[in-house]
Amino acid sequence: MSWRGWTLGFLAACVLGGLAWTATSEEAPSGAVTAQGEAGAAVVTAKATFAGGCFWCMEPPFDALPGVLSTTSGYAGGDEVDPTYKQVASGKTGHAEVVQVEYDPSRITYAELLRVYWRNVDPITRNRQFCDGGRQYRTAIYAHDEAQLEAARASRDTLDREGRFPRPIVTEIDRIGSFYPAEDYHQDYYKKNPIRYRYYRRGCGRDARLAELWGDQAGGGLAKH
Repeated sequence: MSWRGWTLGFLAACVLGGLAWTATSEEAPSGAVTAQGEAGAAVVTAKATFAGGCFWCMEPPFDALPGVLSTTSGYAGGDEVDPTYKQVASGKTGHAEVVQVEYDPSRITYAELLRVYWRNVDPITRNRQFCDGGRQYRTAIYAHDEAQLEAARASRDTLDREGRFPRPIVTEIDRIGSFYPAEDYHQDYYKKNPIRYRYYRRGCGRDARLAELWGDQAGGGLAKH
């Protein structure tokens, strides 16, 4: 059982729940999808998908960014169709916990999202993030198109060349396959259950490890939640 699973059981007994960008070019931004605006005009948003351990902790840094429209916790990178949290947590489906970010590319770029992503994960530890171990807690970037794939690889290679870390980055980078939203109770968990969320995050050692790896860049320079 992960530390988070134990925490949920303990706190259940002890704690009360306490773009629109109007298209002006024939070429859309990376990861872009087209929708209809209020006036019927074509508008473009884009999606990015990141695995960084517990998806509860990966929503807040992206939600805080101007230009991010929504974040959705879910599962990607596995074989099981429409898996449940229990199945993914067993480590047998091949999925990772991920957060899918929908954003306005006229206000924030994919490169900026990548910068925030890296500074919210431990990219040099394989199949583990902080207190949670297993393939389901691996770090990974799932690209929605070739441009995202190239940008993700370039950002990883740049960080490796900088020599910041004592070991090479082991974060997986691949094309997105199927994405399955997680159960409703996982969505916006840090907002719905702030006491439980903070208890888990602190106990898991996430912020301490990020500070060790990234110094004052930890979190992407954003205020802590």
